[in-house]
Amino acid sequence: MISTRLAILELTHRHRLDAATLGALWRIARLGQPSPELDTLLRRAVGMLAALLAGLGLIFLVAANLDALGRREKFILLQLCVGAACLGAAFLPRLRTSLALLGLLVIGALFAYFGQTYQTGADPWQLFAVWAVLALPLALGARTDIVWSAWVIVAMTGLTAWDAAQSGWWRFAGPNLGAHMLVALLASALAVLMSQPLARFSGAGRVAFNLAVLFATTSLGSAGMLALFASSSGTALYYLLSLVLLVVAAALLTRRRLFDVTALSVIALGLIILFIAGMVRVIGLGHGGEIGMLLVAGFTTVGLMALAVRGILALMREYGSGGKP
Repeated sequence: MISTRLAILELTHRHRLDAATLGALWRIARLGQPSPELDTLLRRAVGMLAALLAGLGLIFLVAANLDALGRREKFILLQLCVGAACLGAAFLPRLRTSLALLGLLVIGALFAYFGQTYQTGADPWQLFAVWAVLALPLALGARTDIVWSAWVIVAMTGLTAWDAAQSGWWRFAGPNLGAHMLVALLASALAVLMSQPLARFSGAGRVAFNLAVLFATTSLGSAGMLALFASSSGTALYYLLSLVLLVVAAALLTRRRLFDVTALSVIALGLIILFIAGMVRVIGLGHGGEIGMLLVAGFTTVGLMALAVRGILALMREYGSGGKP
């Protein structure tokens, strides 16, 4: 839009066009008129917001444990909402994305209320695992990026809760590195499933893929950092595995077909953090000369960040900012 406007102004200045000709060019270019896609975009945004608010409202209703409705009434309400949302998503194509998102949220509310009512004693990660499994057919049927993004968040929360159940929220010591690394590998597999080559089967889009890449990079980076500074022996292999996986992912994302500027930027940042941590570990921070070590690490970080930004910008100019061929 901006380039079209500038081109018309350049033509007007070069050929000294009069006001009538300028107005005709303005109308042909549809400048000053609302975009024909704006109405569709607003409708989708309002539908997504309505589904999100309705789903969260039901979740908060369960969390509040109100006495206004009995146990049976709450179960019936939640099950009717799940059934209505899924049927609506199946038979109303224009509302499919909104209703599928609503159905995904209400599935979580239903299982949360089941656990709240019967006190099954299950860990939180089991709730999210069942939620993700049962919502998977819904995401596959909806084939929209919004629904897949919500599903990725549910799956990632389940993995994080499982990791916490194995090691405790704040106990990130050497004996728990196996659980951390397993979560990182599962998160990496999730990112692969959300990638562009498999999008034609799943319908996932760039937002879901970028969310999965963010979680996978964070998990790999955390596991690598913990392994690097762990006191137990043999943990350096976890660091090397994290580093190799991120390098392979970055190399794949530099290809034209797979290029994604957001995902590549996240992975590049994770690689820089792991590399600097490894450099500090090898040189030996804490054995004297901390100020000099910090200066070296700081300047190295700045240099690597500059190289990464320069490389990503070069790829953006070659492939296009959106990463499309």
